[in-house]
Amino acid sequence: MRKIYDCDPGCPVQNTLQFIAGKWKSVILYHLFQAGVLRFSELQRKLPYVSKRMLAKQLAELEADGLIIKRIYPVIPVKTEYRLSDFGQSFQPVILAMEAWGDNYIKKPYPASSK
Repeated sequence: MRKIYDCDPGCPVQNTLQFIAGKWKSVILYHLFQAGVLRFSELQRKLPYVSKRMLAKQLAELEADGLIIKRIYPVIPVKTEYRLSDFGQSFQPVILAMEAWGDNYIKKPYPASSK
C-alpha cells in the first residue's frame, strides 16, 4: 500500500495522485467504470496505443494498490478478467470529474500563452 502524506494543504491531492498517477491508470479505471469487467484483450482493444507490456505493468500496479481485482480462470488459453475493488470504486467521482473537465476543455479554445 502507498504512503499516506500528512503535511501541507496540497497533501490530499498528493495522496490521491499517488494511486492514479501513471501514464494510463486513470484511463484504465475509466474503462473499468464504464464496462464493469474487462479482459486483458478487451483493455488492449480500448487502448491500442498502449503496449502490452505497459498495460500489464499499469494493471499490476493498480492491483498492488488495491484498486482493481484480477481474476485468472484455469482454462487454456488463460482467461484473465479485471474489475474494480470497492476501494477502486471510491475513485469514480475523481475520474468522472476528470472526464467532465476534459469534455469542457475540448469545447473551448486553448488559452492564450502568457509569454
